Amino acid sequence: MQDISTTTVVDPSIIDFDSLTGVEGRVVIVTGAGQGIGRVFAHAFAAYGAVAVVADLDAGKAQEVAQEIRRQGGQAMAAAVDVGSDESLQAMARVVFDAYGRIDVLVNNAGIFSTLAMRPFWEIPLDEWNQVMHVNITGVMLASRAVVPYMRQARWGRIINMSSASILMGRPNYLHYTTSKAALVGMTRSMARELGEDYITVNAVMPGAVQTEIPRATVTAGQREAIVARQCVPRPQVPQDLVAAVLFLASEGSRFMTGQTMNLDGGASHI
Repeated sequence: MQDISTTTVVDPSIIDFDSLTGVEGRVVIVTGAGQGIGRVFAHAFAAYGAVAVVADLDAGKAQEVAQEIRRQGGQAMAAAVDVGSDESLQAMARVVFDAYGRIDVLVNNAGIFSTLAMRPFWEIPLDEWNQVMHVNITGVMLASRAVVPYMRQARWGRIINMSSASILMGRPNYLHYTTSKAALVGMTRSMARELGEDYITVNAVMPGAVQTEIPRATVTAGQREAIVARQCVPRPQVPQDLVAAVLFLASEGSRFMTGQTMNLDGGASHI
């Protein structure tokens, strides 16, 4: 047990809380930021003074979001990137570093979900299974290792992996998606162990059923109502419900938190 009599006590009057909680001046890469949750994250980081790197497979959407941010007075760069390609991710990281001289935060948000049809696992085509695994798992690993050399050089970095609260309920009819998001929890913990010596933290966020502008053809109104009924907070979840947590994980305030998972599903599940 630690001898608390020898523990240094920090005087709260000399703590710079703005430096702890802020992201101003940070360079933040958000994958899958051309729409949905990622788009909201990019806007939020820019609104709080960070440079938002809008990374997306769809170059047009990435440019649109970057332009939206710049029109609102923020700083943004659009980056067309395929998270399933190591070469594409390495090239993006070099471009970002050359432009700003740093890469501080990576939000691994890109993934395959909204286009998936609900069906039992024995009906999932093998090529669809493989694609989900490659993008949702391998893509996170590839994106992380593309930015880690720059973070290690700075001895500071934040990697935030977007998992899903669906893994807590064993959500049926999305076995490939649920499996891929469960894998990210293990990946987060192992990465945290490997990167801690360089003061790079790695944490995961588990959103619930977030409603975005992306259409979900196979989700009925009744299913949406059932999701809300399971929650403690009785309303649909929106991307803005995730922003504060992600900003915290990207800030100096989370410097002693790593290898952890934050569950943000309105109380639908408890861990």
